[in-house]
Amino acid sequence: MEYLTFALAKGRLAEKAMELLSGIGISCDEMKENSRKLIFTNEEQKLKFFLAKASDVPTYVESGTADIGIVGKDTLLEEGRNICEVLDLKMGRCRFAVAGYRSIRDKLDNSMDLVVATKYPNIAKEYFYQKKHQTIEIVKLNGSVELAPIVGLSDVIVDIVETGSTLKANGLEVLEEICPVSARIVVNRVSMKLEHERIAHIIEGLRKATGDDK
Repeated sequence: MEYLTFALAKGRLAEKAMELLSGIGISCDEMKENSRKLIFTNEEQKLKFFLAKASDVPTYVESGTADIGIVGKDTLLEEGRNICEVLDLKMGRCRFAVAGYRSIRDKLDNSMDLVVATKYPNIAKEYFYQKKHQTIEIVKLNGSVELAPIVGLSDVIVDIVETGSTLKANGLEVLEEICPVSARIVVNRVSMKLEHERIAHIIEGLRKATGDDK
């Protein structure tokens, strides 16, 4: 039997994903150990796991390096990889939104030279170009994008919003909602065919565990 390999987005999402997998009988004791290992193995179940930066998970899955990935919808939308998105795990729920000062609302609807700061340029382009049919200038940032409108670098931001408390604390607010975001299971297209029975069994178990067993 070949190994099935999982790529998990590092951090809290990976921890929650392993808890969910454990609930359907999939575990990896090696991951509980304090070690510097990069790949963790469950020999009995023929499973391998590795932790990766969220933005790299779709790349690993698309290439076939990983058969299955667990990563946020935000990353999938931004990366646009050719992989199968098979299940919403209903974890890490938040939303993509356009945010800024309330005074910018009129310009947001009518301007054709809006400046948008974001960590997610592809999502911002898709929303403004395809859905709103507006021309925008994108400023790509890697840190706290909330700073951009405050210091005058941009008119608005496109970012993930969970509670909105950071926006509120800085005098900003959600102006438009783009889409909901949560953790998803993704599968390599070839793996889906070659290991269909094993993968389908895992997906069905997770579907029931998340209450999505309709």
